[in-house]
Amino acid sequence: MSTFEERKAGFLAIELDDEGYGNIASAVLAAESAGFHVATFKDTPDAGRVNALQRAAFAGPVTRTIAVVPEVDTVYTEPFHVSTQLASLDYVSGGRAGWIATAAESPEAAAAVGRSFVQGEALAQEAAASIEVSRRLWDSWEDDAVIRDVATGRYIDVDKLHYADFETPADFAGPAYSVKGPSIIPRPLQGQLPVLAVASLVGEGLVPVEAVDAVLVTAPTPELLAAEIRDVRARLGSSVAIVAELDVVLDARGQTAAARSGAAGETGQARFVGSAAGLTDLLDSLLREADGVRIHPATLDVELEELSRLVLPELRRRGSLRAPIQDGTFRNVLGLAPAENRYSTTAAATVAAGK
Repeated sequence: MSTFEERKAGFLAIELDDEGYGNIASAVLAAESAGFHVATFKDTPDAGRVNALQRAAFAGPVTRTIAVVPEVDTVYTEPFHVSTQLASLDYVSGGRAGWIATAAESPEAAAAVGRSFVQGEALAQEAAASIEVSRRLWDSWEDDAVIRDVATGRYIDVDKLHYADFETPADFAGPAYSVKGPSIIPRPLQGQLPVLAVASLVGEGLVPVEAVDAVLVTAPTPELLAAEIRDVRARLGSSVAIVAELDVVLDARGQTAAARSGAAGETGQARFVGSAAGLTDLLDSLLREADGVRIHPATLDVELEELSRLVLPELRRRGSLRAPIQDGTFRNVLGLAPAENRYSTTAAATVAAGK
């Protein structure tokens, strides 16, 4: 991606977790109309609720510019299925999909799928393995593998499909597994979907920095957030985008933010409580440090109304927020170059060497 020094304006993401399946279309369209670049979907295990990836898949076809990025677990899900489902999401969204790879301690999830409970350092191992499987499978079809050759009766060029050949490392804490491949779905429109993870999951001895494209950074208070962003950037380098996490409660509809904040549950991350003008100043300063900010609104329709009317227009006027990218991809939002295919590059090098 482009380095921090080259970035002139940042992007904004908004979490749509409060919205159920029935009104997700109106919510994501409102966020897109307001000028948000990314809509994210938290994977909360509420009874009777479809998962985050399904909600994102519903939102993808009804939108045109906003990226749709669900949380998908890496511990208690099958990596092969995660890879193909995310590839499908990239197709239905027109190349605007991403993946927030999560790895949380969850005895309930372990019991639901009948496997051992994973905790501690093993979580990062599970996440790293799942991400690597997906990346290999996304590359297992070259971009021009589908040829639809009527004369010869061939739909695909089998020489442009490749085995993933993944095996968990010898020191893998969980049950060992392997994935042969290739995928059952052609390469995603973006080639490689951008992968995000919380910053605490990434680094030496954890998920490798090169495995992710962006990290999510939080702090206990807004005042500490800028310093935490600088610390993470110093630790991980400039090859990954930094996205700050911020809970938001605004003065709205005749009520002060302080009065409204009592109803908002504690999340443990930085929370802004105040006016739209105060939030604008805070976001302006954060976007000087981070590549983007993900806003977690206390009440989506209430906060979104104030954000679209007062905050985003002023940030664009100040030049700290870029305009939405028409007909773009999520990789474009993050400033990522086109994704090379590891297998086609290898194949080309082999041919060139006469082997």
